[in-house]
Amino acid sequence: MPRFAFLAFFLAVLVTGPTAQPSGARSLMVVTVQNRGKITIELQSAKAPNTTAHVAKLAESKFYDGQKFFKVVKKPRPFLIQTGDPGSRTKSMDDPSLGTGGSGKTVPFEDSGLPNVEGAVGLSTRPNDRDSGDSQFYILLGPARFLDGSYTVFGRVIEGMDVVRAVELGDVVVSVTIVRG
Repeated sequence: MPRFAFLAFFLAVLVTGPTAQPSGARSLMVVTVQNRGKITIELQSAKAPNTTAHVAKLAESKFYDGQKFFKVVKKPRPFLIQTGDPGSRTKSMDDPSLGTGGSGKTVPFEDSGLPNVEGAVGLSTRPNDRDSGDSQFYILLGPARFLDGSYTVFGRVIEGMDVVRAVELGDVVVSVTIVRG
């Protein structure tokens, strides 16, 4: 290899660093639910880069570990399950303040273009403020296209929809891990 080519290669590695992902690399988020199993979510980093980076950073800091699913809506038709409020670790599941907590850092809405269909994972927000997403996310149990354009859809379940369907109010998130590959 000519010296110049080696130098260019060395500089490229030095600049991008060891954590840079090759183009097309896939990131997964694995949610382990106590007594239920694992939910594997493919993160859509190319379509919602700020949202996926924020959620991944929270997961890597163990922010989600020990939290509970504080919102589970299965009737009148399957709708969604939701977690990400740190207050869910200690508060009763009927506490009206659940759903208002977060990490304290918001992420503006990203129009990923992904639809709210069964297995879609989206960033929850305060009512009428799609730029207020933080740590709370939902997983859809069925199609909810009326949500399109209001919430950032940043992932989809690729394994474990049976676990998603089995989640009940108060189920504990043992861990959320990020797998890059």
